[in-house]
Formats: sequence, structure tokens, C-alpha cells
Amino acid sequence: MTDLAKTLMEKLRVDPGEKARLRDRDPRDKSLFGDEEQTKENTAALAREIDTLQDRLYAEGSRALLVILQGTDTSGKDGTIRSVFNATGPLGVSVHAFGPPTKLELEHDYLWRVHAVCPRRGTIGIFNRSHYEDVLIGKVRKFAPDAAIEQRYEQINAFEKMLVENGTTILKFMLHISKDEQKERLQARLDDHTKNWKFNPGDLEDREHWDEYQEAYETMLHRCSTPWAPWHVIPADRKWVRNAAIASIVKATLEEMNPQYPKVSWNPGDFHVE
Repeated sequence: MTDLAKTLMEKLRVDPGEKARLRDRDPRDKSLFGDEEQTKENTAALAREIDTLQDRLYAEGSRALLVILQGTDTSGKDGTIRSVFNATGPLGVSVHAFGPPTKLELEHDYLWRVHAVCPRRGTIGIFNRSHYEDVLIGKVRKFAPDAAIEQRYEQINAFEKMLVENGTTILKFMLHISKDEQKERLQARLDDHTKNWKFNPGDLEDREHWDEYQEAYETMLHRCSTPWAPWHVIPADRKWVRNAAIASIVKATLEEMNPQYPKVSWNPGDFHVE
């Protein structure tokens, strides 16, 4: 693990039991990075190294990595996936975007649809939003009783611990943007006809609940940052910082997992291709 990756993980991690205060974490922080263009080049190099490590993970076939991206509208979940995993082979990566639950999903417990799309062994799974919607929008918009929301924090912790104990490493990233930055990005979607399709009028309605969402995120970070699956709060106002930070942590985590190509039971020298 590089010194930069270690420093990033220590600075951005929410320690178990810590009461995270988002207003104390600068969403525009770039202090751990140097020149913007050089950082972008480094991120591209990290993406290629992630591809190499993912190839080993796929060949090993015994463990998985789950990357959870959670953030308010326009925080950059799609952009992160494009930047960090753009070089990774499609066979070994799955992306699942969680929208409103379907009628069938509502007929099951709220984690049923999540478990069904967790990454299989040998792969990296990416969640664009996640089960944490059930303690965020579910809490703010009163989609479930307060007592049910309260139960979910420990249920989620237990669910993630079960995944970890069965060979899935979990990385959780909260993409932290400012209200002003979100305003600019929403307006950009309205001003650019090629991005109009990304604009959802409901985003403006959620924006009216900004403070309530920030409080819900702080509760989520406090209650669900665990030793087996800690949260990292990523400064996301600057896209290049967001991408560089997440790429560094993903690469360092895969290096720590240290997947190995399997040894074959036969001697390659015994064969010859005509």
C-alpha cells in the first residue's frame, strides 16, 4: 500500500463509533493531491492497475469485492464508475443501480433484492445507490415507520458482516458534495439538451429536504461504519479528486486482498500446440 493510499484511507474513513459531522469535512478538499492534470493521469494509471488486480481476482475465483457508492443526486456515482473501472474487463465486474423497489421486491424484506445482486466469487460488484436508501430516503420521506428504520442499522451491519465472513470485502464510499455544487450540476442538466434526460423533477423536491438528508447521512455513517465495513467520506465537489481518492483506495484494497493466479495440476511443458 502506498503512503498516499494509507493517508487517504485514514483521513477519509469514519472510524467505528465516530459521530461524523459532514459540515466538518470539506467537500472541496484537494489537499492530498497535487496538480489536477497529473492527478488525472495517475487515476488513469490506477484504473489499469485495478484491471490487472481484478484479472487475478477473477482467476482465483474464491473471493469478491463489493464497492458501494452512496450520495445525493449529482454527487457523481456514474462518473466514478466510468473513471475508476473504465479499464476493467466486463466479465469480472457487475454494476447494479438501485431504483424504487418493484412490487415483487416490496413483497420481500428490504434486503432481499440486495442479496440477490451481490457479486459472485471472483468478481467486483458495484452498487450505484444501495440498501442504504432504506435508512436515507426511507427515513426522510417517511416510507417506513421510525421503529422499522431504527432496526435497520443493525440489520444492515449484520448483513454486511455475513458477506464479509463469506469472502466478500466491502468498500463503502459516501460521495460528499455541497449544496452549491449540487445546484450547479442540476442546472447544467437543464442547460445541456444532451443531459436533459438525466434531470428528474423529483431531485428538486429532495433538495428541499437537504438538511434532513445530511442528518440522515450522519446517522448512517455513525451507526453503520463498522470494523468489517467502514465508511469513507469522499470530497466530491471536484470530480478529479473524487475519482483519484476512490481509485487509490480500491487499488490498495485489492493489493491487500492479494488475489493469486491458481496453480495448475499439470505441467505446461507436457503440452505443445501445433
